[in-house]
Amino acid sequence: MLLGGELGGFKRCFSCLREQDLLSITGQSRAGTMVQWTDFERATIQDVFSKMDYESVGPETLSRCLIVYPWTQRYFGNFGNLYNAAAIMGNPLVAKHGKTILYSLERGVKNMDNLKDTYAELSVLHSEKLRVDPDNFKLISDCLTIVVASRMGNAFTGEVQAALHKFLAVVVSSLRRQYY
Repeated sequence: MLLGGELGGFKRCFSCLREQDLLSITGQSRAGTMVQWTDFERATIQDVFSKMDYESVGPETLSRCLIVYPWTQRYFGNFGNLYNAAAIMGNPLVAKHGKTILYSLERGVKNMDNLKDTYAELSVLHSEKLRVDPDNFKLISDCLTIVVASRMGNAFTGEVQAALHKFLAVVVSSLRRQYY
């Protein structure tokens, strides 16, 4: 099933974006010019993250990613038992890292005008030391969107989704920067 939305008057298929589409949507160029945020987008992103329960959303997001995309488990070999959904959801190391991911995103919320620099070190770490497939950043952002939508219910409108998606797309692009 494809997720779509209105963005700049154009319908987009969010699940099948190419890098060129991502750069166009986020307002970035290869030269690193950062995105322009509307007041609504800024307020929405700050509101979503201010109301988020990191202690439960983080673990649920990473657990969902490891369950739905089992090949991502290869990066967490030192986390112990990841053999089934129950083991993943009950794993304290998964929970801890899920919270770490959300706190890292919180840094981005506080630095929306400088996401490239905010995530420069993490990009190097994931690319050069951990050798994480950069496509996994998109997978975790998709899982976070699903968890947030489930928590917000009817308040998760198309406009909220578009703002969250844009923010996460820029974060993903910033994290992928070291790979290219």
